[in-house]
Amino acid sequence: MRHRALPEALFALAVLYGSCVLTGCHAPGRTGAESVAQGEGAAMSPSAPGGGAAFLDRGSCAGRGRPAFGEVDCASEQATATVLARYYGPQAGGPRCPQTTDFVLHITAVNTGTSESESAPEGYACMRNLRPPHPGDPGRGGGPLTVVGDCVYTERHGVVKETACEGTAARSPEFRVEETARTRDDCPPDTDLYVQVGGGAPVGCARRLS
Repeated sequence: MRHRALPEALFALAVLYGSCVLTGCHAPGRTGAESVAQGEGAAMSPSAPGGGAAFLDRGSCAGRGRPAFGEVDCASEQATATVLARYYGPQAGGPRCPQTTDFVLHITAVNTGTSESESAPEGYACMRNLRPPHPGDPGRGGGPLTVVGDCVYTERHGVVKETACEGTAARSPEFRVEETARTRDDCPPDTDLYVQVGGGAPVGCARRLS
């Protein structure tokens, strides 16, 4: 179902997700806030691979403006990140972003109070920086996901946070995620820490660094 473009004056808030990783059954922590401007000509239809019909559709690019992220041509000097995946609905319980995601933009619903065709659904865009650094890469100490090769340290009882594996961050790494598994029982016997990572293999099997 296609929707009519929103007026340029409308904005959608976006949350920039942090890299906090928790053990146990807690939800990941989130920090920071950004806003995304939905400009003229942005049709609010479900995104299709390789298409450009939706605002911040997969394969499109965004640039950080003042005060908002806005969709720009990928060849533009203003382009800073590309959309790896675009989903509608809340991120909680929704599809997991690709492992190479550097940050996530959470686009809140826009309701004009007139008709469905003049409103925009809630959604989120999985973003990858066009140029380094790439905090979402394994071991870099950032990004919204925890992947194999990432390192963590204990922040408090039952809670760990990601940090750079090379030890250049303020907190030194204590554990490294060696693989992911469907359950704790599927992790290797020498696993020292189980980390909640989500996705199809929601358990990270981590070993203590010597």
